[in-house]
Amino acid sequence: MIKRQLVFRIALLAAVLLISYLVFSKPSYPQNIPNLDKVGHIGSFFILSWLAYLAYRPRWYWIVLELAFYGIMIEFIQSFLPYRSADVKDFMADMVGVALFYLLLGIWHLVRRKPSGHRA
Repeated sequence: MIKRQLVFRIALLAAVLLISYLVFSKPSYPQNIPNLDKVGHIGSFFILSWLAYLAYRPRWYWIVLELAFYGIMIEFIQSFLPYRSADVKDFMADMVGVALFYLLLGIWHLVRRKPSGHRA
């Protein structure tokens, strides 16, 4: 039987490969709404955080450091691509996605630990 953690590791690898393909390929879609790509950055890094958490259960700072490195590398490489551009706001949106994951995870843990109603 395949372990759950292995499934999440494979999903994390697939997500990294897909996101890398998307951020390094030439966009074939119109970008009519300014800063709409930031939603994609937030969502992508939220999902990467979630999958990394489920796959490895590392300390929070390892996920933050590794995804920060990945986000910086994306922007660095994009600065050399003629059809892409590096943007600090993209990196900030990446980190918002990571922070949002941990905020929601913290809320989830608080809600789950709450004792059910007290009986008198």
